[in-house]
Amino acid sequence: MDSNLRNLKDFLTLYNKVTELCFNRCVDNLSQRELFDQEKTCVDRCVTKFARFNQSMMKSYVDVQTKINAKRMEEAEQAAKLIAEQQQKEVVTSVAPAVSL
Repeated sequence: MDSNLRNLKDFLTLYNKVTELCFNRCVDNLSQRELFDQEKTCVDRCVTKFARFNQSMMKSYVDVQTKINAKRMEEAEQAAKLIAEQQQKEVVTSVAPAVSL
């Protein structure tokens, strides 16, 4: 699946969940077409709270993911260094008998 399409799908899924959550929490009466002031305030607070929570979670995720990526890069560099050292030793040991002849 195209990453842009996936991002859109994820956004719409999140949007629908927030809409449903805040509607169920805040709307008590369906007798009028418009929301009551109390319901509007509740929906505004609900959406704001969710947005702040989501922003905080994404910040934490980015921080943790950055540390994980740095650790993986360090491990990959160490592994590459070990492989290079092993290959160099193999070359030295295979060349050494030929030189002594």
